[in-house]
Amino acid sequence: QLQLVESGGGLVQPGGSLTLSCAASGLFLNVYTVNWFRQAPGKDREGVSCIAASDGSTYYADSVKGRFTLARDNTKNTVYLQMNNLKPEDTGVYYCAADDALFCGNNEARYDYWGQGTQVTVSS
Repeated sequence: QLQLVESGGGLVQPGGSLTLSCAASGLFLNVYTVNWFRQAPGKDREGVSCIAASDGSTYYADSVKGRFTLARDNTKNTVYLQMNNLKPEDTGVYYCAADDALFCGNNEARYDYWGQGTQVTVSS
């Protein structure tokens, strides 16, 4: 089975940067579509960024477009989420999720595998 572990979260000031990692084991992550979700306190979980298994195309929520970058490193069986110019509204628990479908989508029910989440706090 595919297992996912997120890391890289922490406390950062507004305007700062963090890189989140989603490290996979058990199976090769490159054949899965991977979506990062986040959940802020008191809010529903939302899709942040997705990379498709089909062709590696990436997609970003409007709220993070131009600030976040998603990439695979298949040699490390890891997906990275580079987050720049962080804002307080980016605060939340970030989860990576994987699905064997070929294309991206934000329906949480699609995703069969989830990491435990990593906390990102953006505050001065």
